[in-house]
Amino acid sequence: MTNATLLYSLTDRVALPSARAIRVASVLFITALTAAAAQVSIPLPFTPVPLTLQPMIVLLGAAALGSRLGVASQILYLAAGMAGLPVFAASPGLPHGIARLLGPTGGFLLSYPLAALATGLLAERGFDRRYVTSVAAMAAGLAIIFAGGVSTLTLQLAPAMGSGALSAALAAGFYPFVAADLIKLLLAAAILPGVWKLVGRRVS
Repeated sequence: MTNATLLYSLTDRVALPSARAIRVASVLFITALTAAAAQVSIPLPFTPVPLTLQPMIVLLGAAALGSRLGVASQILYLAAGMAGLPVFAASPGLPHGIARLLGPTGGFLLSYPLAALATGLLAERGFDRRYVTSVAAMAAGLAIIFAGGVSTLTLQLAPAMGSGALSAALAAGFYPFVAADLIKLLLAAAILPGVWKLVGRRVS
C-alpha cells in the first residue's frame, strides 16, 4: 500500500501549478540544505572522511519528499558539486569538483541518491508516520550510505593493502562514525512522526 508523503499531503489541496512550484522549491531546499550540512564538518586526524550532518539531511529530505523527489534533490546536489560549486565539505586534503567523487569520500556521496530512494520508498508506505518505523526507514538509508562508502574505500585501498583493505576501510569510514550517526538518526526519526501529528494526517 502506498501512502502520500508529507510534502504531497501538504500540497494535495493546492492548485496544481502552485503545488508543482512548491514541490520544485522543496527539492531545491533539500539540495541547499545538504550543501549547508556539508559545511558543518569535523575533520578527524585518523581518516580522510569528515564527520558531517549530511546523512541525516539526506534521509529526512527523502522521508518528507518521497523517493522520486528525494532522489532528484541528491542528484542535483551531486551535479552542483561536479560543476565545481562549493557544496562539498571543505577540506584541504580532499579533491574539488568532480574529482571528489573519485576520492575517499566519493562512495558516500554517490550513495546519497540510493539512500534517498530507499528511505523515500519506505516513507511512501507510511514508515515515516510512526517513530519505530521511521527509525527503520532511515536506518535502511544510512546502511546504504555506509555500504557505498566502505565498499569504495575498500576498492581504493585494495591495491596497496590487499586482504587488509576491508579492515582499513571499516576503520576509516565506519567505526568512527556509526555511533554518532545512529544517535543523530534516533533524534531525526522523531521529526516526521511529530510533523504528521501536527498536520493531523497520521494514520493508524
